[in-house]
Amino acid sequence: MRHSTAYFRRVIFVFTVLVFALPFGAQAETVETKAQQAFMIDFDTGTVLFEKNADEKMPTSSMSKVMTMYLVFDALKKGKISLDDEFTVSEKAWKMGGSKMFVPVGKKVRVGDLVQGVIVQSGNDATIVLAEGLAGSEVSWAAALNTKAQELGMKNSHFMNASGWPDPDHYSTARDLAMLSWYMINDFPEYYPYFSEKDFTYNDIKQGNRNPLLYRGIGADGIKTGHTEDGGYGLMASGIQDGRRVILVANGMASQQERADESAKLLQWGMSGFQNLKLVKAGQIVEEAPVAMGGLETVPLAVSEDVVVTVPKLSSDEAKAEISYNSPLIAPVKKGDKVGTLFITLPGGGEAISIPLLADKDVAELGFFPKTFAKISYFLSSRKDEVKQDGE
Repeated sequence: MRHSTAYFRRVIFVFTVLVFALPFGAQAETVETKAQQAFMIDFDTGTVLFEKNADEKMPTSSMSKVMTMYLVFDALKKGKISLDDEFTVSEKAWKMGGSKMFVPVGKKVRVGDLVQGVIVQSGNDATIVLAEGLAGSEVSWAAALNTKAQELGMKNSHFMNASGWPDPDHYSTARDLAMLSWYMINDFPEYYPYFSEKDFTYNDIKQGNRNPLLYRGIGADGIKTGHTEDGGYGLMASGIQDGRRVILVANGMASQQERADESAKLLQWGMSGFQNLKLVKAGQIVEEAPVAMGGLETVPLAVSEDVVVTVPKLSSDEAKAEISYNSPLIAPVKKGDKVGTLFITLPGGGEAISIPLLADKDVAELGFFPKTFAKISYFLSSRKDEVKQDGE
């Protein structure tokens, strides 16, 4: 079969030069957990570090409050409300059971105080005050939570209330809650520090943050605990070590102590057992691609973005890279055009990472006569190659 352009794919280099001095690529020491559901990812790369029953539906408990706070922070960021606005405490909010901020019925409370009451004190009453203040009713707020959850890609989550009060139709998964955690940290860096506050005093009542990892000195800076009789003890957590952030969701533990110990073990494993490596920098030239019918014989191909991967420590394997593009490229070629793809395969296999390759220069098309001559030359060269291959 004849082709006007020959498609090829070939290995161009192994990243030995980039990683030869670095521990890289083996399986990290395995870890086990008593959690019934768990999911852990690297924040920067999205690499899954650990999972156990990650898509199993579970009661979301007070971890649901992170979903409520996402919408509150969104309203703050868009200027719909301010931290100094005040919402009135309804009788429903005042009577709400479970963990409380202890806001008096009929009192107007600052949004800023309510935010701390939800995040630090896990106040169910404060959560309802915010929901009613923003949506008019908790039912309307739950509908807004579900709409936002779908927008974020939380496909296996459903909310019936603002606080996570037990309901058969109120559930999520460890994977979905990790996704919510990522969006919370990424979208609202100006508000995320609320989750690391260790105590808050309201109405002369001082309450400590229920997140046990904040007191362990392991770099944890959030996010939210939860507990139900049916679902056990859970925690959405995040922490930073050596500039690298990890997100963990663990649920279904038997006690507060087990939650603290298991979550700390998993988070430390995820932070200390892996590293992020930049294999290629945005703009780095990885190939000179031949060009036909143009004013230049070749054009440099540049990587469109930084390529950062999360890999276990303590090994000496290598990543491999391939490029693919139609060769030769046909002029005109404009700088910034996507003309190929870089595929990176990490040790241990799995799906290759694909990154667009962009032309790094303009290549103008030849004029009529030079272009005609180039077409004839290219045709004769292609025929010559075909005859040679047929004779082999």
